[in-house]
Amino acid sequence: MKTKAIYAVIICAIIAGGNGLLIKSMSSLTAGSIAWFRTIVPVVFLLPTILDASNPLVKGNYKKMLLASAINAIRIYFYLVAFIFTSIGNAVVIFYLWPIFVTLFSVFVLKQKMEKRQLLLVFLGFLGLIIAYSDKSFSFGNRDFIGMLAALLSSIGYAITVLIFKSEADNFSKEQIIVYQNLIGGLVFVPFLMVLPEALWSHIGIAIFYALLVGIVVFKLFFFGLKNLSASTASSLMYLELVSAILLGYFILNETMTLNTIFGGGLIILSSFLITRMAGASNDG
Repeated sequence: MKTKAIYAVIICAIIAGGNGLLIKSMSSLTAGSIAWFRTIVPVVFLLPTILDASNPLVKGNYKKMLLASAINAIRIYFYLVAFIFTSIGNAVVIFYLWPIFVTLFSVFVLKQKMEKRQLLLVFLGFLGLIIAYSDKSFSFGNRDFIGMLAALLSSIGYAITVLIFKSEADNFSKEQIIVYQNLIGGLVFVPFLMVLPEALWSHIGIAIFYALLVGIVVFKLFFFGLKNLSASTASSLMYLELVSAILLGYFILNETMTLNTIFGGGLIILSSFLITRMAGASNDG
């Protein structure tokens, strides 16, 4: 079972690495319209979970879950904008600052103690961010700047939702958590459907496929792996997403990365990876 779990997480990471490729292939859709498909499809797919009277969706601290859902909707929008405006490599590397933001929120909001090693890794992560940005024009007329800023905002939003959903994980089933992750987004992105008459049907098909793949399949594979592996092992394997995303961008879209992005991204990945390992080892213990 452990071997299957490892393969499940590896497949999950490789699929997740294809996010940017799929997003960039839907050029006739706006970020808002892609976000609607991304959120509404998992909700519709899990409709039996919503209608299950024996385990109601509205229970306990559901208002907190709705808040997380709203934050997640904003986070998904910025995530899509990031991949639309900048390269896959730029977007995915900046997004992977989220474990560092989780650490910072845990310290300053949840009042957890920060070890010296964590402080050093946080410093390295932000140093990497500065280096990655240093050769970019700080202007909203620069597509890379907009995309990388959106990735940074998405990373912050994701860190917040990780903490909220984790705090309620014992009170809701995995399927209910998926529903809450997408519920508000399925509502607030409805106005973006006005562009659908101009969209290509092939792109709408990709949007539905993307929503099922990322919203259901990736989530299920990861939790299957997490059930049979330690948290540190599962989280570490997910860093294959970065490798998968960058390679797909390079070989399929002929994307390149500047030396600043490579060096700065390397610091971000290293610090984020080690912080994730530390947190996972702590949880496993």
